[in-house]
Amino acid sequence: MAEPTTSDAGAGPPAPRTSPLAHLANRMRAAAVTGARGVTLAEWPFVTMVNLRVDPASEAAVRIEKTLGAPLPRQCGHTTASGPHTLVWLGPDEWLVLSHADGTAVAGELGEALAGDPGSVVDVSANRTTLELSGPAARQVLEKGCPLDLHPRAHGPGRAVSTTVGPVAVLLWQVDDAPTYRLFPRSSFADYLARWLIDAMAEYRGPEVP
Repeated sequence: MAEPTTSDAGAGPPAPRTSPLAHLANRMRAAAVTGARGVTLAEWPFVTMVNLRVDPASEAAVRIEKTLGAPLPRQCGHTTASGPHTLVWLGPDEWLVLSHADGTAVAGELGEALAGDPGSVVDVSANRTTLELSGPAARQVLEKGCPLDLHPRAHGPGRAVSTTVGPVAVLLWQVDDAPTYRLFPRSSFADYLARWLIDAMAEYRGPEVP
């Protein structure tokens, strides 16, 4: 067995993982607004995200649904969920699997279910981060820069669509009626989006203008 080199012997533990918005954590907390016009912003770092492509009519899709414990959503905006997994529709043969489970394990299980049939499974967890915007004024904050109709008649809990907030492309998922939204921007645009949202939240600290 080879003797360790000087560089090997002096190497310390690997540096801790840093999320794309760790440097803005204090600013996001300070931006929180309470009360009837309340709104909060936080990062949910390191959410497992696996991109899945498969023919929804194939036997491989059936195996994948069994592996995930939930059907693949078949319409734009729809999501399904089971256990630690939420499945988001991205296209007729494309989905994003959001999970609390380990990304390598999820991708490995889905790859085994695909079993060499046409399709792909790619762990894209490092590609995006997650921002959570919640509170009575959360919809109004988003409406300052999102072209979607976010009124409950058109967009409610369980809906997830690709859109823009300000100039940033995101996947926008409404989680509940609070309302709580989770936004999935590319990591390289997360700083801009977080600062945009912090600025958009500031107005709700003051009284509502009649």
